[in-house]
Amino acid sequence: MDEFTREIHAVSDAARFWEHLYRGKDGVWKNTANPLLAETAAHLPPGRALDLGCGEGGDSLWLATHGWHVTAVDIAPTALRRTAQLAADNGVEGRVETQQHDLAAEFPSGAFDLVSAQYLQTPYALPRAEILRRAAHQLATGGILLIVDHGSVRPWAWNTDPDTHFPSPADIYDGLDLDTGQWIPQRLATPQRVATGPDGQTATVTDTVVAVRRIA
Repeated sequence: MDEFTREIHAVSDAARFWEHLYRGKDGVWKNTANPLLAETAAHLPPGRALDLGCGEGGDSLWLATHGWHVTAVDIAPTALRRTAQLAADNGVEGRVETQQHDLAAEFPSGAFDLVSAQYLQTPYALPRAEILRRAAHQLATGGILLIVDHGSVRPWAWNTDPDTHFPSPADIYDGLDLDTGQWIPQRLATPQRVATGPDGQTATVTDTVVAVRRIA
């Protein structure tokens, strides 16, 4: 199998994986915002936001109800339908536009005041650094790219290997390879919190936070 064929199969497998995940349950995630997104966006004037890997729309809903116009992107059609329904149920359908994209192959167009990449991690190969670099380039001047990753093993995750390596905030930021004359880091941190798993179990977990501002 040549490299091009392997890439096609990887894309197809990833799309099937995520669609199967959402179709298999009535609700996979809670319809609430990730706390680090809410904490960050609460201090920003509302504008245009891009929610990468929006899932079932909890973050998009929070942004829309706080005055943002949101482009919500996911690879799974079921996730996007649930995002659109959640927005409609809360009266903010006019502020949320859903778009299906495989970010490994394409990226939504436009300029954004906030790009949110909350736990944009997958068991499949993903050119993450390229995607996040593109996201930084899609920022309007003054805009923020907020990356929040898992920084520790969660007991309910698909990968529970205790020896899993989690890149540091500095590693992730350096991997973006951004021109320091146009982008500056706003926050590089590894806060801890108590998280609740899909079956109600709790654990103390570490998040990896990278916030980058475009200055020119």
